Formats: sequence, structure tokens, C-alpha cells
Amino acid sequence: MTHAQIADLPSAQSTTSIKNLPINLFAAVMGISGLVLALRQASHQFGLSPMVAESTAVVAVVVFVILSLSYIIKAARYPQVVRGEFTHPIAGNFFGTVTIAILLISSVVAPVSTLAAEVIWTIGAFAALALAFIIVSRLLQGKIDATHALPVWLIPSVGTLDIPVTGGHMSMAWAHELNLFSMAVGTVLALVFFTMITSRLIHQEKIAQPMLPSMMILMAPFPVGFLAYTHFTQHVDQFAGILFYFGLFLFLVISVKLSKSRVPFIPGWWAVSFPLAALVNAALEYATYAQTWPITLLAAALLVFLSIVIIVLAVKTLQILANGKLLSA
Repeated sequence: MTHAQIADLPSAQSTTSIKNLPINLFAAVMGISGLVLALRQASHQFGLSPMVAESTAVVAVVVFVILSLSYIIKAARYPQVVRGEFTHPIAGNFFGTVTIAILLISSVVAPVSTLAAEVIWTIGAFAALALAFIIVSRLLQGKIDATHALPVWLIPSVGTLDIPVTGGHMSMAWAHELNLFSMAVGTVLALVFFTMITSRLIHQEKIAQPMLPSMMILMAPFPVGFLAYTHFTQHVDQFAGILFYFGLFLFLVISVKLSKSRVPFIPGWWAVSFPLAALVNAALEYATYAQTWPITLLAAALLVFLSIVIIVLAVKTLQILANGKLLSA
């Protein structure tokens, strides 16, 4: 499987089939769910109508259900294709978008049903840890191509960090230790993978054009780490601020790089949505701690930017769905 195939670029003569449904499209659920959480926070900080957040929550759940049912159908009809994706050294990491989507959906539905949130979170938490175990086990087999060290490697580790992000308020007696375990695993893996990926980006050849949108994932561990730390400890401090500010720095660096790219729209562009959503949520929380107008203004501006990005990505996805390119190969 080539980088182009992973990014699901349609060929000139293509056939439309659910067989070609890209696993990385679950990043759409991540981005929309992240927007929901940011909008809920904004309703408290800026007086935004709660209806905006709750309407977006409905969209997130609907998209998650549609994608889940569609991918289950794909797995039932084309198990060898799904198996090939899962075992691929690059594409396999995108299955982390499914586990993160499940975790985020648990937070999305929490205001409606605490029980449903707890059940969904538990499923997502153990699925995320299982995926991290599998991915790390594969890497420790050795003889991994150095060029495969790409930002998508961070998805499984970010998935484990999202366990305390979404489960910091879980009431189960065992949730505290599971959150601590997940934060330990996610933190160390993120640091190790970030170092490896950065070294590869500096010393090896440039990554393939279709994979460029995934560069934004490089920023994700820092705002997600901020949220995991603050939700677990139940407070914001200067260490959290360091994580937020470095994430903001990487966001600016990578945004400039992506703005110069000429990659046409593909499902892989959804990779920018969740890291940005995590940064926005971190900015909103940090603004309540800093209590300074520049940070508050920055958080509001990032929220507006995220909303625009999600809308643009959604419209373009519906366009390629309508013209058949989304499910073409």
C-alpha cells in the first residue's frame, strides 16, 4: 500500500464501493466532537447559546453512527481489505481514530445519559489501550523502515491520553487508576514517537504530498496532554501552560507549512481538525486560568477558526461523497 493509497486519492478510472471507505474518515468524528466540547465551554465563558453546541453534538453522533455501521459492513464484506489496513505499518495507526472517536462520543453524550457515557468510555478506553499494545508490539519486532516514522504514529498514543481527557470525571472506583495508567502510557509513547518522527522529518526525505495534512498530528500530544493532565489533576497550573504554549507554537509552524502545500482535498485533511480542536479546548481552559484578555481573545479566535475549518471540511467531504470520489479507488 502506497502513501497515495493510504490517503485515499481516487484514480482516474475508479470504481465506487464501500470497500474503499477510508478508516481515517473517523477523524471527522474526532474533529466535530472536539468542536462540541469547545462550544460547550464557550457557552460558559462567552455566553454562546447552548443550542449551538447541542446541535453540533447531534451531528457528531449521527456521523459516528453512520461511519461505524458503514465500516462494519465493509469489514463483513471485505475482511481481507480491513485486515490489510490494520496490519499495514502506516495505515494501521489510523484505527486509533476509531478509539478516540468512541472516547470523545462518550463526552458528547454525557449530558444526556451518564450511564451511556460510562459504557461508551469504558469500551473506548480498553480499545485504545489494546491498540496501543498491538502497535508497540509490532514496532518492537524490529527492522522497521525509518521512513515509516510519520506523524500518524502518534495517533495510538494520543488515543491513550484521551482516556483521562474524557474520563477524568468518571465515577467508577477503578477509573482513577485506569486514567493514571493511560496517562503514563500515552505520555511516554508520545515523547518517544515525537522524537523519532521529528528526527525522521529532519534527516530523511520529505513525506509524500498526500500525507502532508497529517503533519498537524505532530502538535496533538501537547494540547491533548494539557487536557489529560488538567482533567486528571482537576486544576490548571504552569506545567499545563507549558504544554499549551508549545502546542500553540507547533500549530503556528505547521499551519504555515500546510498553507504552502498544494494538496487537493482528500479525507486525510480531516487530520487537521482534532489537533486543532484539542488546542482550542486547551486554550479555553487556559484562558480561565490566565485571566488575561490576550489569551481570552486568542481562545475565541481559535474557536472561530476551528468552526470555519470544520464547516469547510464537512462541505468538501459531502461534495466528494456526492460525486463518487469518496468511495473510489
